Amino acid sequence: MSEQRASYSGLVSFMRQPAAHDGADFSGADVVFAGVPFDVATTNRPGARFGPRAIREQSLQLAWGPIWPWSFDPFERLRAVDAGDVPFDWGRPSEMAENLAAHIARVLAAGAVPITFGGDHYCTLPVLRAVCERHGPLALIHFDAHRDVEQGAGEGRIDHGIVFSEALHEGLIVEEACVQIGIRTAYPGEAGQGMSIIDAIACHAMSARQIAAKICDVVGARPVYLSFDIDCLDPAFAPGTGTPVPGGLSTHQARAILWELAGHRGAMPNFVGFDVMEVAPPYDAGEITALAAAMLAVDFCCLLAVDRQSA
Repeated sequence: MSEQRASYSGLVSFMRQPAAHDGADFSGADVVFAGVPFDVATTNRPGARFGPRAIREQSLQLAWGPIWPWSFDPFERLRAVDAGDVPFDWGRPSEMAENLAAHIARVLAAGAVPITFGGDHYCTLPVLRAVCERHGPLALIHFDAHRDVEQGAGEGRIDHGIVFSEALHEGLIVEEACVQIGIRTAYPGEAGQGMSIIDAIACHAMSARQIAAKICDVVGARPVYLSFDIDCLDPAFAPGTGTPVPGGLSTHQARAILWELAGHRGAMPNFVGFDVMEVAPPYDAGEITALAAAMLAVDFCCLLAVDRQSA
């Protein structure tokens, strides 16, 4: 970076990347960040509406130079812009889905990769709609404590527990090309029985390299969307979330899986989008949850930077 600034000063954008105004032209950008301050669909503790702001704030601790262990600054290789938060009327929550899908469509039309900060996990659904419209039915890499394939798809529910059963119902994702990592809950009548699941027990028994190999085998060469619910991490590492579940991954485990995706068999998944959801700052301790979310988003940017350089 040409100028180093204190992490506790200055204007706040993700990793200090240039901020865009409403209606900005994203042409020339490789990645576009946006927040979705929405938690109407949560089924337990609210507060994820404050997630995007917290993630941006904690990213400032990371915005000073090369990222470990990548040994480079991804934003010296990628052109990035922070588009702020997607606007919607809080009194009309259904507006969120329409406005977010329109934002993602603009990002994709400009040739950029959308990176989205939640917000509860329902926010992923309109993103998938727009990405599928552009790229066709998608492979999915999904980190979570919950599968989010509960009953209720096709009923018009605004519910973060049905986001992927709805995505299957709408044909946005390809069931056999979906892999879910860190799962440690079960609900009656869950959809998506053809999805691959690497549950928390398996994650703790496997190496990051083994998990990455399994992921790559499942998603293949399809365009792939990566969605990370921060409650995939154990509450010791991510207390600031609405539905914490003991027994999850450490921050290091999750990061290590992303590192391994960069080098598996000399190729990596064909990423077309990323989100990190369910960061709820009111329950955080020392901002460690928001910091973990920011770090995971930066790791994803490093993955893209490696891919662009090798193309």
